[in-house]
Amino acid sequence: MSKIEIYTSDSCIQCIKAKEFLKLNNIEYIEHNISKNSEARKELIGMGYMSIPVTIIDGQHVLGFDLNRMKSLLNL
Repeated sequence: MSKIEIYTSDSCIQCIKAKEFLKLNNIEYIEHNISKNSEARKELIGMGYMSIPVTIIDGQHVLGFDLNRMKSLLNL
């Protein structure tokens, strides 16, 4: 099973879509909400990102809700 982490915020529509996609495919993930967790925000900026969502699938970063790339990395 893939290790999946996703950086989100409360007001991000693309984040909601990415999480819905993962839930619909019964894929477990760890969410880091930068609206509620300043440490998560620092981690995201430390990785060089200033926008969300950022999904990390087995170490591979996906910026935004890139459905094709997510499907490819998840072998769907």
